[in-house]
Amino acid sequence: MDALKINKRLIMTPGPVSVDPRVSQAMSNSILGQFDYEFVDIMNQTMALIRQSFLTQNKWSFPIDGTSRAGLEAVIASIVKPGDDVLVPIIGRFGYLFTELVTRAGGIVHNIKKPMGEVFDQDEIIEALDRINPKVLAIVHGETSTGRLQPIDKIGHACKTRGIFSVVDAVATYQGMVIPVDDWELDAVIGGAQKCLSIPSGITPITFNDRFSEEINRRKRVELGIRSNEITEQDDFIRSNYLDLTQLQDYWSPKRLNHHTESTTSIYALYTGLKLALAEGIENRAHRHSYHQEGLKLALKALGLEIFGDESNEMKMVICVKIPQGVDDNAFRLGLLKNYGIEIAGSFGELQGKIWRIGIMGYAIEKQNILTFLSAFSIYLAYQGVDNLNLEQAVSTLLKYYETSE
Repeated sequence: MDALKINKRLIMTPGPVSVDPRVSQAMSNSILGQFDYEFVDIMNQTMALIRQSFLTQNKWSFPIDGTSRAGLEAVIASIVKPGDDVLVPIIGRFGYLFTELVTRAGGIVHNIKKPMGEVFDQDEIIEALDRINPKVLAIVHGETSTGRLQPIDKIGHACKTRGIFSVVDAVATYQGMVIPVDDWELDAVIGGAQKCLSIPSGITPITFNDRFSEEINRRKRVELGIRSNEITEQDDFIRSNYLDLTQLQDYWSPKRLNHHTESTTSIYALYTGLKLALAEGIENRAHRHSYHQEGLKLALKALGLEIFGDESNEMKMVICVKIPQGVDDNAFRLGLLKNYGIEIAGSFGELQGKIWRIGIMGYAIEKQNILTFLSAFSIYLAYQGVDNLNLEQAVSTLLKYYETSE
C-alpha cells in the first residue's frame, strides 16, 4: 500500500488554515476511552480552557463534535422551536446560513439586510428588535464572505433587557480578536476550530449562559434506553438528537450521559490549541492578527490593488481585494496553488468572481509567510499580464512596515 503523500501548502484562505505542529503531535497520542478517568479530566480541563478563551464564567462551555456548522445548528435547533420569531441581520453569505438553520428548525425568520461590504449600525439592529420583538437574535460577528466585522458590543445588553436571546456566530473571529462574552452580555456564542485557533476542522467550541440553558431545558428529551427519571415528553422537544444541547449538557456534566462517543483525538487537538492560544495571550494574539493584516493590506495597495468594502469595519483576519480586470478568478487561484503551493479563496453570490479573500489566520501568520505570500502573489499577477503593478513598491512597503513597527 502506498503511503499517503500531502504536498506542502501555504494556506491563505479564511479557513481551513495551517495547523500548529504541536497540535498534530498531540493528536498522535494513544486513544483513551471516553469515560476513562484520565480522559474525563482532559474534558474538564478543556471546558475550563473554553471559558477562558471566551472570557466567560459560563458553566456551559464545551465543544460540539462536528464542524462550525454543527455548532451553529446545535444552538439554533435547541433554542428555536416551530413558530418562534427570529431576527437575522444579513451582511453576507453566513447570515443566509442562519436563515436556513432557523427555517429548518421551524422558526419564522425576519431578515434585515445591508449591501455586501457594509455592516449595520447597532442602533439599526436594536430598532428592529423593538419592531419585531423576536424570541432570538441570530447574528454573524465576522462575515468572511465580505471581510466585514459586525459591531455587537451593545447587542447582548439590548437583547437581555428585552427578554430576547442573542446567538452569535463568532466562528471566524474566535481567537483572532478579543470577544468578551460576559462583558458583552451575550447568551450563546459559537467559535471556530479551523480558523484563527489553527486546529483541524471537526470540533466546535461553544458557550452559553444559565438563562439560555434554562430556556432550552424546557424542551429537554432524553432518548429511550438511557433515560432515567427525566420528564421528557413535551410536544415541542428538540428535534435533533445528535445536536441536542440539553443531552450534551448531561454528557459534559458529572452525569456523563452516554449520548455519543467523543472524538478523543479532536479533544486532544482542541485542548492543545487552546493551551497554545492562551499561552500567547488573547490580546497578544489579537494584536498579531491585526498587525500582519495591516502590513499586508498596505503592501497590496502599494502593489496597485483595490481593497473591497468599508475599511472602518473590516475583519482583522481577512483581506478582500478586487480582482483585476481581465483576470479569471478560478484559473488564477488554481495556478497560484499549482505553481507556488499557495491557496487563497474566492467569494460567493454577487461577489463571486469579483473579489479574492486572503486569510490572515492562526499559526502561519508570521513575517516570513506574509513576505513569501506577497512575493509569489505579486509575481503571478504580473505573469498574468495585469497592468500598472508596482512589485518593488509592494515588497518595500511591507519590509519598511516590519522594520519600523516591530
